[in-house]
Amino acid sequence: LRLSFGTSLVAGIAFITLVAFGTQSAMAATATVNLGTASSFAVLAGNALTNTGPTTISGDIGLSPGTAISGFPPGSQTSGATYVANGVALTAENDLITASNSAAGRSPFVTVSGDLGGSTLVSGVYRSTSSMGLTGTVTLNGAGNPDAVFIFEAGSTLTTASTSTVVLENGAQACNVFWQVGSSATLGTTTNFAGSILASTSITLNTGATVNGRALALGGAVTMDDNTITAPTCLLASSTTTTDLPCLATRYAVVTP
Repeated sequence: LRLSFGTSLVAGIAFITLVAFGTQSAMAATATVNLGTASSFAVLAGNALTNTGPTTISGDIGLSPGTAISGFPPGSQTSGATYVANGVALTAENDLITASNSAAGRSPFVTVSGDLGGSTLVSGVYRSTSSMGLTGTVTLNGAGNPDAVFIFEAGSTLTTASTSTVVLENGAQACNVFWQVGSSATLGTTTNFAGSILASTSITLNTGATVNGRALALGGAVTMDDNTITAPTCLLASSTTTTDLPCLATRYAVVTP
C-alpha cells in the first residue's frame, strides 16, 4: 500500500510539473508588448488633446510635441500627472513608437478580415492588412492564463460600432490586450472597450465610450467626449500550489515498501 501511494504521489507530481511547463510554453508563444514609460499613461497624444463633457481619466496624461489641451474641466483626472511638451511626454512618445513597431511586426499571426463581432478568440496575434471593425461583441478567452496576450494589428483603421463590447473571460486581462492601428481609431458611442490602442495617427472616443486600457496616439490628436479611461494594471497569478509541490516531493520520496 505504501509503495502504491508513493508511486501514485510521485506520478501525480510529475504530471503537475509537466502541465506547469506546458503552460509556460504557451505563455511564451505570444510575448507582451513593452510600452516602456508609456505604460503609466491613460491618454497620450502627439499634437492635441480635446475633451467635451465630464470625461474621467485614471492614469497619466501626456502630450508632445503639441501643447493644445482643452476641456479640462469639465474633464477630470482622478490619478496620475499631466505632462505637456516636456521630457517625460517626449520619452513616452518615443517609447510608444518602439512599442507600436514591435506590435506591428509580431508573428506568427492569424489573418482576419471584416468585422470581429461575434468571435471568441484565444491568445495570439490577429492581423488585418486593411481596416479592422467591431460590431457587437468580441470575446477574448484567456483559457485560465492571466498572462495570455492578445495583439491586434490593423493595417489602416480601427472602428467600433455603437454599444460594441470587448469581453474578457477566463483570466484575460486588459493589460495584456494591444490594438496596433496603422492610421486612426474611432470608438462608437457607449462602446465598452478593453486594451491599449496604439494608433499611428489619431484616436476619437465618441460619447460615452469606456476604455479599460489606454488611448495612445503617435502623430495626431486624442478627442474625447464624456468618456471613462482607466490605465490597466495586471493581477499576478497565485504561486501557492507551485511552492508547495517541492515540499510534498521531499516528504514522500523516502517512503519504502
